[in-house]
Amino acid sequence: MKVFVTGVAGQLGHDVMNELAERGYEGIGTDLAPAYSGIADGSAVTEMPYVSLDITDADAVMKTVGGIRPDVIVHCAAWTAVDAAEDEANQKKVMAINVDGTQHLADAAKAVDAKMVYISTDYVFDGQGTEPWEPDCRDYRPLNVYGKSKLGGELAVSGTLEKYFIVRIAWVFGRNGKNFIRTMLNVGKTHPEVRVVNDQIGTPTYTFDLARLLVDMIETDRYGYYHATNEGGYISWYDFTKEIYRQAGLDTKVTPVTTAEYGLSKAARPFNSRLDRSKLVQMGFRPLPDWKDALHRFLLDIGEI
Repeated sequence: MKVFVTGVAGQLGHDVMNELAERGYEGIGTDLAPAYSGIADGSAVTEMPYVSLDITDADAVMKTVGGIRPDVIVHCAAWTAVDAAEDEANQKKVMAINVDGTQHLADAAKAVDAKMVYISTDYVFDGQGTEPWEPDCRDYRPLNVYGKSKLGGELAVSGTLEKYFIVRIAWVFGRNGKNFIRTMLNVGKTHPEVRVVNDQIGTPTYTFDLARLLVDMIETDRYGYYHATNEGGYISWYDFTKEIYRQAGLDTKVTPVTTAEYGLSKAARPFNSRLDRSKLVQMGFRPLPDWKDALHRFLLDIGEI
């Protein structure tokens, strides 16, 4: 199986390439950078095929995908800076990447009859209430520009293809990049106290575990919408931070505050990011491990415990 992976310089794309290599599949990576350092394979770095590509260039996408003729496109590339997306100067670029770029890839996938995986987000919903969002729910009311752009990407895929997986995730962390855990560790080592919101509820997603699930998916034809976060129940960012410090052995004081009290974000955040993951098991997929276990493995991997 030949798999074209976008966004390989990011957390998820990097781990998807590793998982493909582990299973002996041919992974071809792409990102904006002119060169790619490869993927970690144990203690070594394994070279993998790579092509630099701007997904906002429709002709370039069609030409590149047409030349490679992958069996699957796993689309991990995206504008993910949620607050920066609110800036008027950035909004056109956000839509060009997350909506138009996704449409170009969907068009190319259709042209070569490839499956496509699109990584979406809890931000396509308005985050109201307390009930978990089901994957086939279409009650979209995104609160911010980023959420609107990711919804636009979902609609581009579902409106163009029949062979697709739309996988919504939340609270992402991985080895290859910045994330909430790394930020909290840095703050915890330099400050006696940290304020963290306790009224936004969801579940973290470890890209190492998610990559395994995505490759499981593309080995099948069980297409559709899915929610994929780690197991272990729903928590707040406050709860998450407390567990990060507990496992890392930090005694930093964590003070819970409301989103309104915290007040630093440009973009409105959903309060309810509970994603119902039960469809994974119903469709025969192995769910992701407990988030506390995922956190432990991540901290071990980055040398924090």
